[in-house]
Amino acid sequence: MSQLIPPALSLYVHIPWCVQKCPYCDFNSHALKVDIPEQDYIAALLQDLESDIERYQINASPRKLHSIFIGGGTPSLFSAQGIAELLTGIEARIPFKSDIEITMEANPGTIEAERFAGYQKAGITRISVGVQSFEPSKLSKLGRIHGQEEAINAAKLAHQIGLNSFNLDLMHGLPDQSVEQALNDLEKAIELSPPHLSWYQLTIEPNTLFHYKRPSLPDDDALWDIFEQGHEKLSAAGYVQYEVSGYSKPNHQCQHNLNYWRFGDYLGIGCGAHGKLSFADGQIVRTTKIKHPKGYLAAYNNIVKPYLYNEEEVTLAERQFEFFMNRFRLIEACPKQEFLDTTGLSFEAIRETIDWAINIGYIDENETHWQVTPKGKLFLNDLLEAFMVDGE
Repeated sequence: MSQLIPPALSLYVHIPWCVQKCPYCDFNSHALKVDIPEQDYIAALLQDLESDIERYQINASPRKLHSIFIGGGTPSLFSAQGIAELLTGIEARIPFKSDIEITMEANPGTIEAERFAGYQKAGITRISVGVQSFEPSKLSKLGRIHGQEEAINAAKLAHQIGLNSFNLDLMHGLPDQSVEQALNDLEKAIELSPPHLSWYQLTIEPNTLFHYKRPSLPDDDALWDIFEQGHEKLSAAGYVQYEVSGYSKPNHQCQHNLNYWRFGDYLGIGCGAHGKLSFADGQIVRTTKIKHPKGYLAAYNNIVKPYLYNEEEVTLAERQFEFFMNRFRLIEACPKQEFLDTTGLSFEAIRETIDWAINIGYIDENETHWQVTPKGKLFLNDLLEAFMVDGE
């Protein structure tokens, strides 16, 4: 096992509560039944972070935090004061890079002008607003608690307070959605001129209401028309696609997501949060925290068991697939040196697969980089499966 050069370090913070569970959502989220235990949860998050720092000797490395992403659930249910307390506590434990990106997810139905500005004052540099659609009937089918005007106002507020950046989440391929309806949604989003747009297709995931009661969705031909025409509209409006579902104006790519796709490291704190950490001795581990809020808070209140639910090593056999599964999500070319630095593998381990992919037209190769071709993007699952190997 070769030594690794530890990549950038990010932090994911999971806040699990939301007003109600959406029928398509497979995230670890829990509809509110009582008041949010905000103070106890913040204290638990910071204790969870301390446990990770001690267990993995995080402060023994010179890495500062590259980015923070506060996701959920609906993090904007927390007060601005609570978010400020959380970020202050995190920085007291791990130093921040001077240009750190700190993103928080927000639901338009939980946003008010004063609250929005309060998050910015607390240290949030980027907001990701879960719009999903502007059409009332589609919002109703998706179980969203906001309306069209609230979504529009949220975007306008983000512009007014001068955030470094903000994102609108928008879905297509919705129940009974026509091509025209999907493109109208996209046009409304473009009119609001967000620096970043996450534009992605609704997928039916296991253990969701839509899985058990499947809605009528657009067929493959309609989905292709939506993507092709929508991509043209986004490009004409000055947005550049930099990953499968991510479009941004220049210099507004999501740095946190880029670190994920570049096989970077990230701590995960909060209910069910996932983390990935690599070490100079060649070890890479993935972590998962206790999933349910009651169990997670029990670890804080009683210290009966640690926050860590599971830890497993990413074996040598798994690394090439994991690396390319992330890296080939990006449109940019993949530096060969990055593969060596972050996996501890040699080129010999993948040479045969790379040659096959070149011969079939899935990737191009030069002296320093690999680039997925347009054909490779169309058959990305086939390409990635070729990097899966059995055993050690």
